Amino acid sequence: MIGFGFDVHRLAEGQSLVLAGVDIPSPVGTVAHSDGDVVLHALVDALLGAVAMGDIGEHFPDTDPQWKGAASSHFVEHTVGLLDSNGYRIINVDCTLVLESPKILPYRNQMRENIAQLCGLPVERVAVKATTSERLGYVGRKEGVHAFVACEVQLK
Repeated sequence: MIGFGFDVHRLAEGQSLVLAGVDIPSPVGTVAHSDGDVVLHALVDALLGAVAMGDIGEHFPDTDPQWKGAASSHFVEHTVGLLDSNGYRIINVDCTLVLESPKILPYRNQMRENIAQLCGLPVERVAVKATTSERLGYVGRKEGVHAFVACEVQLK
C-alpha cells in the first residue's frame, strides 16, 4: 500500500525551524500549534493514508491543548505504533521539502537517521530531498515551507 502526505506552514521571524526532527538555525521558523515540523506532519499523513486510518488532524487536532508545542516525533511514534498494532510494517519513506532557504544538505543525513529511527527502518530506506520553488509563490517569497512524503506499507 502506498501513502502520500503533504503539509505546509507559514514562516515567521522569532520561530524555530524544525525539519524531520532537526532544529535548523534560521532567521525564520514555522508558525504552528505543535513544533511545526512539516516533514514529520506529512509523514504521519502518508502513513495514515496508506492504511486508510484518517489524518493528522483527526488524531492530533490543533484545537487540543495537549499538542501545544508538542514535538512532532510524538505524532510519528504514535502513528507507527498504531500501524504496528494493526499488523502493518513500513517498507520505505521518501520525503521532499520545498523551501528557498536555508540549504538542507548539511542536515539531510541527520534527518534521514531521525526518520529511520522513528519508523524502525534502516537509513537506506529513507530519502530526504529538497528543492526551491524558483522564487515563485509563497515559498519563493520565503513566507512558507511545505513537504511531500510518500511511503510504502505492507501487512506483516
